Amino acid sequence: MAQKSGLFALGSNGSGQLGIGHKDDVSIPTKVSLPDEVDLGPPTIIAAGGNHTILLYPTGAVFASGANDDSRCGLLSGKGSSVTFQRVRIQTNKEPIYSFKLCSATWEASTLVTYDNQVYTMGTGHKGELGQGYNVVQAIKPQRITGFPPPGLDIIDLASCVGHTVAILSNGEAYGWGAGRKGQIGEPTVAVWRPRMISSPDFGVVRAVCGREFTHLVGSSYGGRHTILGSDKWKVNSAAVDDVFGWKAIGASWGSIFVLLPDGSLRSWGRNDHGQLAPVDIPLLDHVVIGSEHAVAKSQDGRVLAWGWGEHGNCGLRAAHSTEDWNILFNDIGSPELLAVGAGCATSWIWLGSSKR
Repeated sequence: MAQKSGLFALGSNGSGQLGIGHKDDVSIPTKVSLPDEVDLGPPTIIAAGGNHTILLYPTGAVFASGANDDSRCGLLSGKGSSVTFQRVRIQTNKEPIYSFKLCSATWEASTLVTYDNQVYTMGTGHKGELGQGYNVVQAIKPQRITGFPPPGLDIIDLASCVGHTVAILSNGEAYGWGAGRKGQIGEPTVAVWRPRMISSPDFGVVRAVCGREFTHLVGSSYGGRHTILGSDKWKVNSAAVDDVFGWKAIGASWGSIFVLLPDGSLRSWGRNDHGQLAPVDIPLLDHVVIGSEHAVAKSQDGRVLAWGWGEHGNCGLRAAHSTEDWNILFNDIGSPELLAVGAGCATSWIWLGSSKR
């Protein structure tokens, strides 16, 4: 990969979700096409559905690429897929909305949260993924979820996986909607068509991550309390650690959970049939992000490491730069610097630039 600044992507790209101008999978980090609107810096959130990607930047700007037949990307440019990232704007009866603080994606839908805590969903969801009410299975333009959150409360975190979404509120409560048959959004275990409070935690929740059929709710790092709701397939619940005291980052794949600790060590448990869990001898890490069945990490010595299920090239070219258990996607030698990494549904992301901004 040539050392140029900007966002680079690799992996699954059948609908143009990498935003690199075509629909072919790539196994080498490839420059992403972004509009030259402002000097954005690295995205703060990369949210990935089955065939679309949402990028949220520190300015509040959101860009989307990939499948848009049902407007799951929220794009105004019409139907079909977009092979480059375009700015997302929500048209309302008043002024258009250009800025957001949170975003997430289920398989065929997206959720955006504004700075004043309005929640908008768009796309398709047959089990309540849109949160718009009973049997509302498609929103061909962004629709606001009315009456949520409760008055006076902020949404501080948002997470989704294939079929469900969880929002964390400023009072420590968690709400969920979407597929719930496995108990991933609490009781009763049914599809939830509007945001419903999850009553299980007996601690203040500050972070949520979602697997395919489970939800991991986490309290403050100094308390270390956590709970896992939903299916115990792959022993994601029964093999869990007692506490996550001091956690620095939390992530989940479809079937595994990952906890990065302050010393750079990584704990993980759950599904490992494609090497998804943390390799035994992995170097100490600065940061880690978790995709559908793979992980991408920035090591403390400035490398991008990838491991897990890489069938679409999302873990790079195994033969080119490999150790026994992980690939090296990038070495931070010279300039520009490695600033951020991301992971989605069989997609991986690297941001190169300068920290002197």
